[in-house]
Amino acid sequence: MSNFIVRKVAVLGAGVMGAQIAAHCVNARVPVVLFDLPAKEGSKDGIVLRAIENLKKLSPAPLGNKDEAAYIEVGNYDEHLEMLKGCDLIIEAIAERMDWKHDLYKKVAPFIAPNAIFASNTSGLSITALSEGFDTGLKARFCGVHFFNPPRYMHLVELIPTAATSPAILDQLEGFLTTTLGKGVVRAKDTPNFIANRVGIFGMLATMHEAEKFGLSCDVVDDLTGAKLGRAKSGTFRTADVVGLDTMGHVIKTMQDTLVGDPFFAVYKTPEVLTKLVQAGALGQKTGAGFYKKVGKEIQRLDFAKGEYVAGGGKADDLIARILKEKDPAKRMKTLSESKNPQAQFLWAIFRDVFHYIAVHLESIADNARDVDFAMRWGFGQSIGPFETWQSAGWQQVAGWIKEDIDAGKALCSAPLPAWVFDGRTGVHAPEGSWSAARKTNVPRSTLPVYQRQVFRAPVLGDAAVDGAKAGTTVFEDDAVRIWHQGDDVLILSSKTKMHVIGPGMITGLTRALAEAEANYKGLVLWNADAAAGGAFSAGADLQAMLPLFMSGGVKAIEPAVAQLQQAHLALKYANVPVVAAVAGLALGGGCELMLHASKRVASIESYIGLVEVGVGLIPAGGGLKEAAVRAATDAKGNDLLQFLKNYFMNAATANVSKSALEAKKIGYLAADDLIVFNPYELLHVAKVEARALFDAGYRPPLKALVPVTGRYGMATIMAQLVNMRDGGFISAHDYKLGSMIAEIVCGGEVEANSLVNEQWLLDLERKAFMELLNHPKTQERIMGMMQTGKPVRN
Repeated sequence: MSNFIVRKVAVLGAGVMGAQIAAHCVNARVPVVLFDLPAKEGSKDGIVLRAIENLKKLSPAPLGNKDEAAYIEVGNYDEHLEMLKGCDLIIEAIAERMDWKHDLYKKVAPFIAPNAIFASNTSGLSITALSEGFDTGLKARFCGVHFFNPPRYMHLVELIPTAATSPAILDQLEGFLTTTLGKGVVRAKDTPNFIANRVGIFGMLATMHEAEKFGLSCDVVDDLTGAKLGRAKSGTFRTADVVGLDTMGHVIKTMQDTLVGDPFFAVYKTPEVLTKLVQAGALGQKTGAGFYKKVGKEIQRLDFAKGEYVAGGGKADDLIARILKEKDPAKRMKTLSESKNPQAQFLWAIFRDVFHYIAVHLESIADNARDVDFAMRWGFGQSIGPFETWQSAGWQQVAGWIKEDIDAGKALCSAPLPAWVFDGRTGVHAPEGSWSAARKTNVPRSTLPVYQRQVFRAPVLGDAAVDGAKAGTTVFEDDAVRIWHQGDDVLILSSKTKMHVIGPGMITGLTRALAEAEANYKGLVLWNADAAAGGAFSAGADLQAMLPLFMSGGVKAIEPAVAQLQQAHLALKYANVPVVAAVAGLALGGGCELMLHASKRVASIESYIGLVEVGVGLIPAGGGLKEAAVRAATDAKGNDLLQFLKNYFMNAATANVSKSALEAKKIGYLAADDLIVFNPYELLHVAKVEARALFDAGYRPPLKALVPVTGRYGMATIMAQLVNMRDGGFISAHDYKLGSMIAEIVCGGEVEANSLVNEQWLLDLERKAFMELLNHPKTQERIMGMMQTGKPVRN
């Protein structure tokens, strides 16, 4: 085994992409220096300094913790090129101009260390052409590495070698991108716009072409091509606005300049409406106008015929919405292809166009069909890739329809489908691998060591991927939980409820799993099978489950369930084997409390954690406020306790939710020694390693110590601030009541300052306040409003 350790990264170019790539390196604790041209006025580092400052303002935030922008080192090409010699990876991310890139390469090449990897973050320029002029050694260490915007959030990175690129370099870089930066790597061929942009931009152009043909407005098209198709809810035209119409125009121009002779070349024509918008400076979201424009609170759409903005809000026909809800993909596609409804004909046409395109071009743009599907899923937000869509709808049936349309002149070009499409296959994905048109065989998944960390890799339809919801050996399973293991010494508890909410079944399952783990295993991991696919860790208490209890016995009937939850969480904290919470996505309310009571937390960077009960007029009652008091006392180490408590109080009183796992550490929901994982597919592996390591190190649960509290003194101080906020109109009277109750609990109630209380005392305060609030009409309004609309009620 040989380690490839990136000690430092250099990013050349402090534009939108370069600065955000640098920011994500900082997120991942990789030292980084960001370069740009020397500024003509003021400090020569002015361009980079302004870019770093801008990172703090961008939304969505490139930095997991805005304070860490200071970790980005600053450089300019006049004064700091020597710094490149200490970098193991150099990523060039300047404007998409071949001549500019070559000029920069000549300047930096003498300063690149002998073993450093040099990569260009280009969205479509030829990597081979970019490498012209390099010596043999640098050519072997040069490749393309195409991040998608925004780099922190988009899972896809395309890795593009030249014929001269060393295979070892690619393997090393793939490992770094996968584990350290948390990306899904697809290897693309050195063809214009690579895979995702090649297929994605073609799909957008085809959609615009078909929309014009069928007379559909951009808002209707976006409703049809967004969430209803399992794609990004922004659809097509709004996605173009988000990407930037100038950026889209540039990618189209690359296709026009480099794909002469392509059978689909006529489709690469820049739409006239796009040209006019760019000429008018309407570049989309960044300029406030594109295909859409916000006027006051109204979102208007562009009327293509008039060239004016008009009222938007157009939707798919009810008939089409019903067709798209059909669960059988073969029936759904058949209905669309046979319907006379213009919207149905439009949808069949855009499916047909993309299927036709990827079949014709698979051999030239990708090693195999799996890479195309992953590129579109990870780069364009599609829940299922185009080849998967075709295969699920009945491969040969759909192929026949496409052929009929080609023969009838209805398709976008007359190029026939390749012969392999009709060789009797049922699709391109199978247990032995995915079809490679270039190799004429099915290609299995990569066996690089980095993927041994991904117990349940991203699946494609029809492959042999193991399903995390069914894998391993089940110890116990019901409607709420599954308790299981992978044939080793760590037990796993997986929630099966919607959004993994916590109800009686989850509490019972947790108790059962703890007893099993203490009896027979080294540890227990709390992990959900949809963690890597954007699922929640837990969205909190199951309010729906409370209703029958409330209706049958009133508030008093709920108190035993609350007490049971508190005791389950205490049992978790004091279990005799380590319990590791594998957190990804939402960990809200009771989900946050569950996580807080684990021995250790391993969190995906995209974890959004907070005690949010005030949103439904309640206070945390599963030990979350008790833990706030305990953690504040631990943090204070004998100093003024109130100063450490205020942060925890404000988090709960304002329902503050972390915008990343890094921010969760900053605000106290994650401890300093909790781990942050960047690739969610590695979450279970790391959590199990931690559980086993804790056990092997002689794990013992924490001792049940008394907790010092601030008592009446702390309550009075916090209450004074709440009075000012209420009287100033910043919070409502009910918010004031909630804040007062939270203050009483975290301060330990009506006791003297520095009194010592036990955890049960604090839990009793939580439960008493929770029960009182359940009887309050304002709280009941908030609960019913949330259950009916999913939105918080302000009263």
